[in-house]
Amino acid sequence: MKGRLVLVPTPIGNLGDITLRALEVLRQAEVIACEDTRRTAKLLRHYGIHTPLVRLDQHTMNRAGKLFEEHRYIAYASDAGTPGISDPGAELVGLARERGFEVEVLPGPTALVPALVVSGFPSVRFVFEGFLPVGGRNRRRRLEALERESRTVVLYESPHHLRKTLTDLTAVYGPEHPLALVRELSKKHEEVWRGTLAAALAEFTEPRGEFVIVLGPRPAQSENGPDAARLYEELRAQGLSGRKLAEELERAGLSRNQAREWAYRKEEG
Repeated sequence: MKGRLVLVPTPIGNLGDITLRALEVLRQAEVIACEDTRRTAKLLRHYGIHTPLVRLDQHTMNRAGKLFEEHRYIAYASDAGTPGISDPGAELVGLARERGFEVEVLPGPTALVPALVVSGFPSVRFVFEGFLPVGGRNRRRRLEALERESRTVVLYESPHHLRKTLTDLTAVYGPEHPLALVRELSKKHEEVWRGTLAAALAEFTEPRGEFVIVLGPRPAQSENGPDAARLYEELRAQGLSGRKLAEELERAGLSRNQAREWAYRKEEG
């Protein structure tokens, strides 16, 4: 018999947001692998489900091999939302396919889509960044990539790092850039706050709850567009070069990356 792994989305807050199909899989599976057995047990108790639980998160993924050997029908549930988004679900899918398991993903709850829609920003084209790295080179690279982004951007953030992230985003987008902060979706204290990055820093001095940050889009800027070229020539004619030139280009409206490209690469060329 070919093995089967089913990824089961679980409610992000309100336990009523689970689907009938998800409940059926949780009842019929031989075992449910999950990030936190205590949180998943609460959901199972609520619906009278007695399927055995096994912890399987980023720290215990080495247990996956044994799980595939001992069971042919496995359900996987994250702490909240759809597995594979900002959790080890994607890694588990790869391991399952290597062992010949069929993989199925059920549709269901996620914080991403409701937050994007309720923000009111354009949703036809958007970017989902998930959680930014806490620090270091990887965080800088991700933030630098956002400097070139003209689509609506969606991020997840914990209350502990919200202010740091808002501060870093202000350096990228500017203090008056519009955003929506969606907090505690589907829970008792759900909140949708809209304003600017500067206002958000003033408002959320002691953040609580899990946040979805939705940044409004901004007009795309071309690195080689006529405005950038004109600014470059005007500032060069004033005798500016190097760091001073980059600073003035950024002050005139170019992104940090664009300003550096014009100030340094153009000089070298």
